[in-house]
Amino acid sequence: MATTGKEKYLKLALIVFGVIFMLVYPIGMVWPSGWVWHGGEGMYYLQMIAGVYAVLGLFLIAASRNPSEHRSLIFFTIWSSIVHAGIMAVQALGDAHEHGHLIGDVPALLLVAVVLWVLMPKKLPRA
Repeated sequence: MATTGKEKYLKLALIVFGVIFMLVYPIGMVWPSGWVWHGGEGMYYLQMIAGVYAVLGLFLIAASRNPSEHRSLIFFTIWSSIVHAGIMAVQALGDAHEHGHLIGDVPALLLVAVVLWVLMPKKLPRA
């Protein structure tokens, strides 16, 4: 079965987002005001969240080989990104020290959700 243009872009997006998720820790070191919460105090939080996102990144890269077999993982990524971004946006709006997240990780997660949502096939192809 030939790969459609949309599926090629989905595969590429899964790889790109997977790599970016695996780089959360170094991104946080380079741009802490947009990626590290609590003013960067106590790096335990960043290490924990970076570990979770690194694992998700690896699985997204693996899913890029055959996205239709990994729809639940892709939908988890979409919905968890929306929820995570929403919670962070509310928290960032309520704390002047965290406003940098409104131009950092909040829009980044919403971008992940939108791109994956648009590229996901609406229905599974029939076998």
